[in-house]
Amino acid sequence: MTFTPAQLETMRLIADTFAPGDGKDVPPASAVGAPELALELAAKNPREADRKVLQLLLDKWDTKALGFALTGKPRRFSTLGQREREDVLLSLSDSRIGAKRALFQALKGAALGPYYITGGAPVWKAMGYSGPLGVRTDAPPRPITPLTVNAETTLECDVVVVGSGAGGGTVAGVLAKAGLDVVVLETGEYHDESDFAGDEHMGFTRLYAAAPQATAEGQIMLVAGSGLGGGTVVNYTTSFRTPDHVRAEWAALGARQFAEQEYTDALDAVCARLGVNTDHDLTAPRDAILERGAKALGWNVAAMPRNVQGCDMGIECGRCGMGCRLGAKQSVTKTWLQDAYDEGARIYTGVRAMTVTQSNGRADGVAAVSADGHRVTVKARAVVAAAGAIQTPALLQRSGLGNANIGRYLRLHPATAIWGLMEERVDPWVGAMQSRYVNALTDLDGHGYGILYETAPLTPAFGSGFVNWRGGLDHLRRMGELGHMLGVAVILRDRDPGGTVKVDKTGEPVVRYKLSARDSDHLIQGFVGAAKIAEAAGAKRIQTTHHRDVSYEPGKRGSLETFEADIRRETVKPAKLALAALHIMGSVRMGGAATTSAVDPDGQTWDLEGLYVADASCFPTSSGVNPMISIESIAYMTAKRLAARLT
Repeated sequence: MTFTPAQLETMRLIADTFAPGDGKDVPPASAVGAPELALELAAKNPREADRKVLQLLLDKWDTKALGFALTGKPRRFSTLGQREREDVLLSLSDSRIGAKRALFQALKGAALGPYYITGGAPVWKAMGYSGPLGVRTDAPPRPITPLTVNAETTLECDVVVVGSGAGGGTVAGVLAKAGLDVVVLETGEYHDESDFAGDEHMGFTRLYAAAPQATAEGQIMLVAGSGLGGGTVVNYTTSFRTPDHVRAEWAALGARQFAEQEYTDALDAVCARLGVNTDHDLTAPRDAILERGAKALGWNVAAMPRNVQGCDMGIECGRCGMGCRLGAKQSVTKTWLQDAYDEGARIYTGVRAMTVTQSNGRADGVAAVSADGHRVTVKARAVVAAAGAIQTPALLQRSGLGNANIGRYLRLHPATAIWGLMEERVDPWVGAMQSRYVNALTDLDGHGYGILYETAPLTPAFGSGFVNWRGGLDHLRRMGELGHMLGVAVILRDRDPGGTVKVDKTGEPVVRYKLSARDSDHLIQGFVGAAKIAEAAGAKRIQTTHHRDVSYEPGKRGSLETFEADIRRETVKPAKLALAALHIMGSVRMGGAATTSAVDPDGQTWDLEGLYVADASCFPTSSGVNPMISIESIAYMTAKRLAARLT
């Protein structure tokens, strides 16, 4: 897909309004290629409907008709001055209409993310960010050589695994070690140390899923890994075991093994294979401040278990969200997929599974297509769907499965942050990905639902999404403060009713999700708790990620009480603030009956024998902690059961 010169010119106009530079040393968005990158990223979106909406918006944006619809005044955007153009955008941001706020949020992300990727030294200098590290000249050779498809292809195997992330990679390794002939199909490509440069451009264009980028209502940004190894290549190495109260909850929903030794053994096996440890927990500056504030409150702070070996816990680690240049992160590519490859599994990249095929009431393979459009047919004794909690239900729906629970009970762990402006340098892009956590508010309702506090490495483009925008120069100033900003991540364990994943008429998934009243209140309590941490640590100014300014200055302006009142007045309704989901779970949940779940305790779908699910989508409820270890443990357990059945 290509955009017209006129559409690009409109994108430049929008981007320059969001990022006009300072008129001196810092260039505007159009001068550094940010609008071009924005449209490059948009063109990667597989949803034709989204691309057409963007094209239509760009075609109509600079017309009197749209000006009237947006502002009540029939004026073309290009005829306005900078301040007037900003006022148009702010009218969207502050609108009572959720769709207008969602449009603002989408435009803000499309303009500012690329700007802070392409801006280079002039943009990064003010915040003290040194930029990408570059590709290693001494990177080791790739240990895996994936296969590609260059013509119509038919394959045969014992098990075909769709997806190569935490679930699919683990399944492939376990099954291949059991002596089964395994084929892995991965839509994305293979990247390792020889590709990683600590570069947000490479990260966002190659290592993260292009779509869907947000829920349909615009309330939550969706962030998922893409490529061989999936999210385990870009995640933050946080390796929590499934909490005991969550295991009991899952067992009560019909999969009794979660409360039994079988699942404990799976957790042990996964943690051993990934080398989970707390020996790489040198506190990053942001985590040291988090710890200081929490301890001042008398709250428990603990070292983060991490799946790393030889991590530098410094400059390298802070860029690890774009891939680990050191190879220290024990992703499934380094572990389970390597096991599978060494045992002879065939790993294909650039191949997308479209449907699960069947005969005589049993799954017998997969119909897929290569990146170049070549048809790929895989015949197998069993199929394992492990494409993630968005793409797995979409695959099952495209395949004609009718269980009403497929695509229901989606869980997201909605996450946001409190910003605390510190006197000291924080440099949030430096240090161990995550080395401390605070669990003082993880049970706000007596049922194990609440808030987990962590920090995260924030490079400029990713961080810009959580810094509110009230004008171009104001946002540039706020980004200049990023080097002194403590970001306390507020991670919500969400509860019923959750969300849904349904395919559109083209077969692409659409995600719908709204926070319940109970979860909204928990999120507000989470904001308040994070503010307490920041204030106790010495923050001079504390603010939320709301699009309108919600802040206070301890001892000078406002108080914790007025802060909470302001948050409740502003609300956490769709597109009122920056909310992201990096943990996407539960859309094909496991349980004890077809009336309440989509797969049985073996991981097999109720609808179709021989079709298994082994990824985050089969979580019965949200895990409440970073889910990687839980995903791999479920996949390990399911693969062990399947191997016993097939051998």
